[in-house]
Amino acid sequence: MSIFSEKEQQLISEAVESAERFTSGEIRICVEKTCSEPVLDRAATYFKKLGMDKTAQRNGVLIYIATQDKQFAIIGDAGINKLVPHDFWDSTKDAMLGYFKEGNMTGGIIAGIKIAGEQLQTFFPYLDGDVNELPNEITQMDGK
Repeated sequence: MSIFSEKEQQLISEAVESAERFTSGEIRICVEKTCSEPVLDRAATYFKKLGMDKTAQRNGVLIYIATQDKQFAIIGDAGINKLVPHDFWDSTKDAMLGYFKEGNMTGGIIAGIKIAGEQLQTFFPYLDGDVNELPNEITQMDGK
C-alpha cells in the first residue's frame, strides 16, 4: 500500500515527466517505510538496483525517502555530479525539508524534482530523439 494517494502519485509522476521534458536526464523517486542502513548508502543501493547508473549520459537523479524513519537523500550519477555546484544536493535537500517540516511530503518531492530538473536542463538539455530511459512512477520498496 502506498503512502501517497492516487492523486499525489499522479502529481509526482507528472512533475518527473515535466522536468524531463527539457532534459536528457532521468529522475526517479524511491520510497520505503524504513531505512535499514545509513540513508546515503541505502539511496546508493537503490540507485544501482533501479538501473540509474546505466543511463547513456550518466545523468540520473534519485530522490530516496524512508517515511517512518523520516530520512531522505537525493543523489546523482557521475555525469551530473561533476557539473553541479558542490553544495547542490544539500541545498536541494534543504528546499525539500522546508516542505516536509510543514507535513507536505508531496510538495517537498515535487520541489526536489523541479530543482533537479532545472540543473539537468542546464547541463543536459533535451536532444532530438531522446528516449525516456527510466519510468516516471514512484518506486515503492519493502524495506528489505
